[in-house]
Amino acid sequence: MATVSSLGAGTNLDLQSLYDSLETSEKTRLTPITTQQSSYKAKLTAWGIVQTSLSKLQTAADKLKDTSSIAATKVTSTNTAFSATLANSAAAGNYSVEVSALAKAQSLLSKSVTSKDTDLGDSALASRTITIAQSGQKTPMTVTLAQDKTSLADIRDAINQQQGSVSASIIKSDDNTYYLSLTARDSGTANEMTVTTDDSTLAQYISYDKSSSSNAMSEQVAAADAKLSINGVAITRSSNTVTDAPEGVTLTLTKTNVGSPETLTVQKDNQPMVDAVQAYVDAYNSLQTTIGNQTKYTAVDQGSTSQNSGNGDLLGDGTLRNIQTSLRSALSTSQAGGDFTLLSQIGVTQDLKGKLTVDSDKLNKALNEKSASVVNFLSGDGKTTGFATHASNLLKTMLSSDGTVQKAEDGINTSLKRLSDQYDRVSTQIEATMARYKKQFTSLSTLVSSMTQTGNYLNQQFNAMNS
Repeated sequence: MATVSSLGAGTNLDLQSLYDSLETSEKTRLTPITTQQSSYKAKLTAWGIVQTSLSKLQTAADKLKDTSSIAATKVTSTNTAFSATLANSAAAGNYSVEVSALAKAQSLLSKSVTSKDTDLGDSALASRTITIAQSGQKTPMTVTLAQDKTSLADIRDAINQQQGSVSASIIKSDDNTYYLSLTARDSGTANEMTVTTDDSTLAQYISYDKSSSSNAMSEQVAAADAKLSINGVAITRSSNTVTDAPEGVTLTLTKTNVGSPETLTVQKDNQPMVDAVQAYVDAYNSLQTTIGNQTKYTAVDQGSTSQNSGNGDLLGDGTLRNIQTSLRSALSTSQAGGDFTLLSQIGVTQDLKGKLTVDSDKLNKALNEKSASVVNFLSGDGKTTGFATHASNLLKTMLSSDGTVQKAEDGINTSLKRLSDQYDRVSTQIEATMARYKKQFTSLSTLVSSMTQTGNYLNQQFNAMNS
């Protein structure tokens, strides 16, 4: 609000100081509103901090619930003929692996030509089709070439545009010698190629049938299957990546080791599950610290008339107390249908301050002896049962768009809107009051100034008469 600097000018009245004092007094009507606004804004910030902690706990609960994605085994052997990766379903065990042959993709080479851009087909034909059949592919690749598109370069481009199971490239031997190379995308004998064309002239360069003794193309790399044995069981696969033997193990073959089988060792690995449990415990304890900070109470000093400024912004908040109670209750909720029904049975306990601790020895013992029961206790059916499932569902409800946290924040925002409207109304009232004071003080200043001038005039006249 703008101040008025001319009130009382020309008079002995200090109207400006009086006006300023009145304005200061009027503005004190806004103080209770701004105090409440500051308090509610602090509450909103505090709820944002709590929400972040709840979200972190939900993330930890979701990961703990999804026990199928937590590895239970690991490879401990060092192997050179193959590498191994494990699915979460892989069982611990030792496997003797001997690789006798690696899978290879077939490669064919055309007869040589003097130019990669010279048409090779029958010029009398308007079009022709090249067909590449592979028993491992449901549909043969068919490439149609126009009358003037039968060069090696044209054939290469037409095949590669298919983006199918065969790729083509041109090999230049010298300036006058070019070859077309065809390579199967996938290895194994099931992907051997048979190349035919209805253009008899072009067939003199581009044709191949393994059963035929007269082929225009020659086989440079023969298709081959991977052959290995696992614990004495002979296995044949078209690829060097073996995904189903043993179950849950993917072997990538890199070289043969005939006569020198290697041992693949898969051991039980509890650490990922222990880490997931610890992550939930850490997130839960962090949330308890956050709630403690936001609800902290500091007793007032004797004789003090105001609360301590160190109190938490959500001190006494019933909504937050209910959230804390619900989460604590979930810790002690019994899970039916298994060897473990309570967190304490797998080594997770709560101290007197409400914080969780993990007994890693007890948890590892449970995982070693009854890992399936631990999984069942944590995940349940993945929908409604299981400790982690229940915790995840509870947190999702709290954090949903119409959940407990959002409703608390909506209530605060509603109060802030009300206070903002109230502030505007009171400000308008103060401005109107000060405008009235200004008008009254201006009139008084004018009147006093006029009376002063009249008095001065009369004094001059009396003085003149006396002299």
